Amino acid sequence: MKLEAAENSSTAVVDVASVSVSFPTRDGMEEVVHSISFSIAPAERVGLVGESGSGKSLTARAIMKLIPKPGIMTFGTISIQGQDADSLERKTNWRGSEISIVSQDPLTCLNPLVKIGIQIREMLTYHKGLSKADADRESIALLKSVGLPNPERTMKQYPNSLSGGMRQRVAIAIAISCKPKLMIADEPTTSLDVTIQSQVLDLMESISQKDQMAVLLISHDLAVVANFCSRIIVMYNGRIVESGLVDDIVNYPKHPYTQALIASVPNLYDTERERLQTIPGSPPIAGRINTGCSFAPRCTRSTDVCKSVAPVLTIGSNGSQNYACHNPISYEVRDAS
Repeated sequence: MKLEAAENSSTAVVDVASVSVSFPTRDGMEEVVHSISFSIAPAERVGLVGESGSGKSLTARAIMKLIPKPGIMTFGTISIQGQDADSLERKTNWRGSEISIVSQDPLTCLNPLVKIGIQIREMLTYHKGLSKADADRESIALLKSVGLPNPERTMKQYPNSLSGGMRQRVAIAIAISCKPKLMIADEPTTSLDVTIQSQVLDLMESISQKDQMAVLLISHDLAVVANFCSRIIVMYNGRIVESGLVDDIVNYPKHPYTQALIASVPNLYDTERERLQTIPGSPPIAGRINTGCSFAPRCTRSTDVCKSVAPVLTIGSNGSQNYACHNPISYEVRDAS
């Protein structure tokens, strides 16, 4: 079931409907992403969170139709502004123009042997048909728009001569060069210090608001997502276990996994010097079939039904929060005022 903010898929930038991804093994196809559904509206910023291996990046690759081989999308559909992604794949160069991606480490996604200016120019000449001179002028404007102080000089530099924050700004400049409707940011601030991290997120927010560009922010850091997004989707073992508005998820998590993720975020104002909380146990192996809830072995609220029956994603009583849990966390009745 989808959230109210994204119910009208006809107006959505991207609509992911019951998407499953599988990989072949000696025992047959093993499903590692299970029936994922969500939509993102124009200018909406949505966070996709979870531990490493929860299926976040693979979901993003499915949207981009870039699932690593030999994996395949075994079920579901993906629509980009109402058009089936498979038909876009056959007809247009939609990657970069309709949807762009900012990778976790720009040093690996930028060509180390090619100057920055050439890499940006390539996007503009390929997708927009600009001449070399016009592409160079627009490249300089793009680098300036993302806050690089000397764009003319940056155009002539190689990626390894730039700092991590500068490389990430270059990656964002390339991602927004064709004004895409959706930008997927896959852990874009992981390798950056806190100050640069804040600057990069502020830049992405500004671009999203100015160009009405939707953003899917993939992260394991709930604190970063809560400060940037309006909506959060929590994944565990290839499934959505909870989704809702940021305030609901952060202040009233229904799923024990979401609560555990929030509790593990360091508190800078902790005067008691309490030990940092961790989630006991280890995440399950991707593709392993569970007869019940995959989080049950690590859950403090687990009962017999959790170990034998897989929970389904249902809508919460407040009308905007979905969760998949047999024993959801309950709260006092909220004051409507």
